[in-house]
Amino acid sequence: MNKLFSTIRNIFAIEELKTRIINTIGFLIVFRLGSYIVLPGIDSSKLTGKAKGIFGLLDTFLGGAFSNASIFGLGIMPYISASIAVQLLTVAVPYFQKLQKEGQSGRTKLNQITRVLTIFIAALQSVGYLSAAISDEVITISKPSFVTSSMIILTAGTMFCMWLGEKITDKGIGNGISMLIMVGIVSSLPGALFEEAISRGMRGALLFILEIVVLFFIVIGVVMFIQATRRIPVQYAKQMVGNKVYGGQRQYIPLKLNSAGVMPIIFAQALMFLPALLASIWTDTSDIAAAVGQAFSNFTTWQYNLVFSLLIVAFTFFYTALSINPNQIADDMKRNGGFIPGVKPGKATSMFIDNVLSRITLPGSLFLALVAILPAIAHLIGISRQFSQYYGGTSLLIMVGVILDTLQQVESHLLMRHYEGMMKSGRVRGRLQNTVMA
Repeated sequence: MNKLFSTIRNIFAIEELKTRIINTIGFLIVFRLGSYIVLPGIDSSKLTGKAKGIFGLLDTFLGGAFSNASIFGLGIMPYISASIAVQLLTVAVPYFQKLQKEGQSGRTKLNQITRVLTIFIAALQSVGYLSAAISDEVITISKPSFVTSSMIILTAGTMFCMWLGEKITDKGIGNGISMLIMVGIVSSLPGALFEEAISRGMRGALLFILEIVVLFFIVIGVVMFIQATRRIPVQYAKQMVGNKVYGGQRQYIPLKLNSAGVMPIIFAQALMFLPALLASIWTDTSDIAAAVGQAFSNFTTWQYNLVFSLLIVAFTFFYTALSINPNQIADDMKRNGGFIPGVKPGKATSMFIDNVLSRITLPGSLFLALVAILPAIAHLIGISRQFSQYYGGTSLLIMVGVILDTLQQVESHLLMRHYEGMMKSGRVRGRLQNTVMA
């Protein structure tokens, strides 16, 4: 306990870190307050307050903003969809590939394109949201005026959420976009625990405790999975500079089992909302659209979980390929006089790293997909829908990943100023430690 209080004192003794933490809390409070501001023209007393199926899962990520018909009803999801589209374009379109290689100026242009695309996606998703989640009974003004004003407000709300996320990244602590999603998830956790406890009652108290214990071990397993690393040894040749000998030491290239972090889950989840939203527009005119909407509006159906798992596996390989470049690693090692024992420098080293990365990414992506569909399994065996979202899956992965990232940044500030770290042994390693040490 003394260690904990000492660490807290050290954290707030660093002026910059204290300011970043206060800024983060302030931005998150603004985000949560916006989730309770209802769209103009809606009678809030007639809102049911609960979303069903896939919309209930979206409501969990947005902290109730979806079911509350809030100005933040779309949250940050359109921005995530735009980011997916831009990253896909950087692979397929030469112009975007050129921008990606231009350094900071290229990244600035890509960010501008992402923001503009976010506006169009938010406007499109707002139409599906208004038609699927808002009934005519709760509207108190003319429907054309309500739809027009709500589209503008929802789009502006998404852009404001995007701005908050960027400000948290720049002025706060942690990744802003992931932090906003995590806060929405955590805000619903106390209610989910209370609902599960009430549903079990006194007779089911032992079963409820067992559920908590199992959840605890699932969290431990997810932390171990996120922290797992495959280390490739790198030997540096000795060099004579004057009368001194440099190099000769052995270091390691840390390739994480889950190099892509939580991003494949976020990307896949963002795309999984589209079939239900689009199908809801044509449900009355097409039987196929009705069938698709029914299948993808329930997160426990085999169709939903199959597509969800395949998207996670695909995005894991895709995001890993974007974040780690074996050719660049091999070139940097060769330039610095480093080599992998038993492997020739250059192309052979690049192929070796690529093979190792492929071998660890496949089981990592499969495990990621398995954890992502655990909520469906938990709900099918009798756990309440709201609490099952935390029994693994996207909610748990996002929470664990974001918390590890934030703790890693806090520890970096402590160690940089010669304070003791947050742990007596070892170091906190989050998803931000994907950079390769050469």
